[in-house]
Amino acid sequence: MWFKNLKIYRLQPHALNDAEALAQALSNYQFKPCGSLEMQSLGWVAPRADSGLVYALDGQYLLKLRTEKKLLPASVINATARERALQIEEQQGFKPGRRQMKEIKEQVTDDLLPKAFNVARDTSVWIDTRNHWLIIDATAPARCDEVLGLLAKAIDPFPVFHLYVEQSPAAAMTNWLIDDEPPANFSIDQDSELSSTSENRAKVRYVRQSIEIEDVRKHVQAGKQATRLALTWADRVSFVLTDGLDVRRVAPLDVLRENQDNTAQNDADQFDSDFTLMAGELSRLLACLVEALGGEKQA
Repeated sequence: MWFKNLKIYRLQPHALNDAEALAQALSNYQFKPCGSLEMQSLGWVAPRADSGLVYALDGQYLLKLRTEKKLLPASVINATARERALQIEEQQGFKPGRRQMKEIKEQVTDDLLPKAFNVARDTSVWIDTRNHWLIIDATAPARCDEVLGLLAKAIDPFPVFHLYVEQSPAAAMTNWLIDDEPPANFSIDQDSELSSTSENRAKVRYVRQSIEIEDVRKHVQAGKQATRLALTWADRVSFVLTDGLDVRRVAPLDVLRENQDNTAQNDADQFDSDFTLMAGELSRLLACLVEALGGEKQA
């Protein structure tokens, strides 16, 4: 249930307060498997079997975008096209030209598509209408663009925008390391990465190893700044913060697991309990993180 990665966006106040209206809007873009001649299909699916397209609980929503692609490597298309081009050359007495080769490749693609394997992946989206967050469980920008693009088609006007903070994450993380003083409610863990701001893009990484203050200062003097830093919030959630304000490798710690409600009578109740716990903890974590970075920058 816990999101592993948090791509963070802001939601306009009072937006998407009607879960049924949101589900109706998403239904226009419900997932349909790839047709025989389609390379890709994407659309919304139920995040839980009995939930409809929007799983809603106390102002917290869960959505799921499914993307299905045909597994048809370019190398297979090119090899088949070359074989077919040789056959055509024997028939017509000369090699196919550029335009004819393009047509051959297009025909080969159409012929192979119905035989290609379908590969599907899901991307989860958490919407917090109480604290105005929209979070995508992804790291790749392309996956986030898929989510935001399909949401924008369904919702007009689009109520989602980027989060900006007063202090850059890179500058803040560098200062926390130099001073060996993380912000309130946070502690610094062992993984870190410092990258050069010059053209050579030099990087140094510390994996499962704490970085000494003197080493930090040497790297900073050499033109590097922190671009990733492992942190723990309130002894409850560990994660890695990036210079792009992404939160990665999110993991609940033992104190949360020990206090988790284990009285659920069935899978549905357990799902509710897990989602409530995740939404509550991550909402507080995000609020503390924004505060640690100087607060939200107003447009």
